[in-house]
Amino acid sequence: MGPGKADAVRVIAAMWKREVAACFMAPLAYAVWFFFLLLMGFQFHALLQVLAAGPVHHGIMRLLMGESPFFWLAMWMLVPVITMRAFAEERRSGTLETLLTAPVTEWQVVGAKYAAALTFYAICWLPTLGYTWLLARYSPEAVLVDGGALGATYLGIGLLGAFFVAVGLLASAATRHQAVAAMITLVVLGIWFLAGFIPYYARAGGVQAVGRYMSSVLHMMEFSRGVIDSRPIVLYLTGSALALFVTVKLLEGRKWSG
Repeated sequence: MGPGKADAVRVIAAMWKREVAACFMAPLAYAVWFFFLLLMGFQFHALLQVLAAGPVHHGIMRLLMGESPFFWLAMWMLVPVITMRAFAEERRSGTLETLLTAPVTEWQVVGAKYAAALTFYAICWLPTLGYTWLLARYSPEAVLVDGGALGATYLGIGLLGAFFVAVGLLASAATRHQAVAAMITLVVLGIWFLAGFIPYYARAGGVQAVGRYMSSVLHMMEFSRGVIDSRPIVLYLTGSALALFVTVKLLEGRKWSG
């Protein structure tokens, strides 16, 4: 690695550390993390009530994540707050121009912020592994907590996060107001979520197929059963790449315009 590339790597690493540290220094992040875990705690309590009522016919991960309304509420609350300040705050404070003149490309800037947001996203989900450990350790239904379903579920959570965070960064790059960026992200994620119900209402077979392909709910239900399909993997990775590409183009346009 030449000196120029080594300097770029150091700058990107420094940006990543700064962004992760900024997440943990913001009081709002702790408040959101608290309510995120509170929602997931409610879902865990509801699952315990179901298990106490008698045998269940679905896998525990499907009840805990795949079919849980608390899961989606937690996701909608978490992602907009993680991403809203990424570029909007830089534009508001006037530091974006300085950032774009650093010896790194727009792709590297976006990549560093994206990696930092995903890091915080992953850290937020880590405590939920404790629920599955408690179930596997103490529940008579422990046989329903298998490693395949557990791994596939968190793979789905990671893919959803990769796509949703990329959308949030794009929204943040499109405005200088954090609240507006959060609302745009929330609306886009809500529309994407509602699009998943098209198969239940549409009559045309083609429309139903598109709805099933886009349905995050159906995807998470499948992941939580331990079923890994390449189609949602391609969808979320492609969607993430497209959102990041548009984000880079927005930054490039702003750099050349002033």
